[in-house]
Amino acid sequence: MDLKNLIPSSWQDVLSEQFGKPYWDKLEAYLEEEMGSQTVYPPKEDIFRAFEETSYNDVRVLLLGQDPYHGPGQGHGLSFSVQPKVTIPPSLRNVYKELVRDLECAMPNNGYLMPWCKQGVMLLNAILTVRARDAGSHKKAGWGKFTDAVIKKLNERDDPVVFLLWGGFAKKKARFIDDAKHRVIQCPHPSPLAKGFVGSGCFTQVNDALTELGKEPIDWQIPNI
Repeated sequence: MDLKNLIPSSWQDVLSEQFGKPYWDKLEAYLEEEMGSQTVYPPKEDIFRAFEETSYNDVRVLLLGQDPYHGPGQGHGLSFSVQPKVTIPPSLRNVYKELVRDLECAMPNNGYLMPWCKQGVMLLNAILTVRARDAGSHKKAGWGKFTDAVIKKLNERDDPVVFLLWGGFAKKKARFIDDAKHRVIQCPHPSPLAKGFVGSGCFTQVNDALTELGKEPIDWQIPNI
């Protein structure tokens, strides 16, 4: 499997040092075997959807999750997002609860987060694939090294980024970020199994950080479809 060709050109140039590294070759071989014998989400064409929707230079906020949804038809390459007609998962419902509480947003009728991407919010998971109905099953495949490299490259930018890290898995990436130049906001994972996300005020924190950096705040309202 040639994963590199699935990555949009704006990111291929940035991440070119990764292609051909031992972990990258092992990742390609692992995914080829998995996809040949198992159901893997998201579909191959959506693995790098977050990179397609938000180019390297357009990232204003990086929202980092853990790994994709593992149910049929859910994950489509954007962390926490689902396709318009898919039932809103429990984690995303908690995200919406906090948006209602924090910013008085209206509760949307869908879980399609594409409007955030269009404003420069990169919806990235630390792990980009998962075996069906087996959460965390690809966490040792090599994706961690790849997304470490993504964080490091964003950290190298002169134009500052707001990093929004949800949950312990995402928080581990904070060590790659220069918080004197960028802004790092950490809070619990929105999963119902975790505690503390609702009430965190993370969306206000992101918009305050963007304003401080001289950037436009995000309109977090997801429209009804």
